[in-house]
Amino acid sequence: MTSPTPPAAPIRVLIADDQEMVRSGFRFFLDAQPDMTVVAEAADGETAVRLARELRPDVCLLDIRMPKLDGLEATRLLAGPGVADPLRVVVVTTFDLDEYVYGALRGGACGFLLKDSGPTLLAEAVRAAAAGDSLVSPSVTVRLLRHVTEGSTDMAAASEPVAEARPASATEPLTDRELDVVRLVALGRTNAEIAAELYVSLSTVKTHLSSIQLKLAARNRVEIAAWAWQHGHARPAS
Repeated sequence: MTSPTPPAAPIRVLIADDQEMVRSGFRFFLDAQPDMTVVAEAADGETAVRLARELRPDVCLLDIRMPKLDGLEATRLLAGPGVADPLRVVVVTTFDLDEYVYGALRGGACGFLLKDSGPTLLAEAVRAAAAGDSLVSPSVTVRLLRHVTEGSTDMAAASEPVAEARPASATEPLTDRELDVVRLVALGRTNAEIAAELYVSLSTVKTHLSSIQLKLAARNRVEIAAWAWQHGHARPAS
């Protein structure tokens, strides 16, 4: 007789926001999810960084405008390129500004969500981050794609530091299928959605993503999306 599989440990979440009402709302909703638990709250960036380093939550939800240390700097300290053991950070903000999007991506965030996206998308972003995936608010993705289509120099200048990711050499270009995956990543699709759209298995999508990350020297799928935006591979298929 086989023993039952023990339930998976809940996703441990830290919430950092200077508004108590926002923290309470996020906590109420996330604690109600069967696979999540809020382990800490912080009202400023310094406290958020300290608690995150002490508790090592699975996902940190960080607001941008906080006292003492803003969310972008806190993201860089917790998930930036120089961090030996980076945490998974999702930036959640009211302010839909390009400079914040790029600041978050440069700092190592694996997601960018607007507070008005709704609780369902918030939970999806937490689950995606915990699984090593990422989620960017669809409205942000659509605007960035429009900027690329219009050839916005402001967007190009802002995005330059985000990811200099490109194939390691001319002998290792992305395959057509890998470019399909890159395009769907840039459009905000999850791994499951990519698998369904391309009629392949989930494990095949993960294999493609591993190969893409290696070729582009990208740390995560957000940098893959940034590369796609910069190089014209993020437009929806006609």
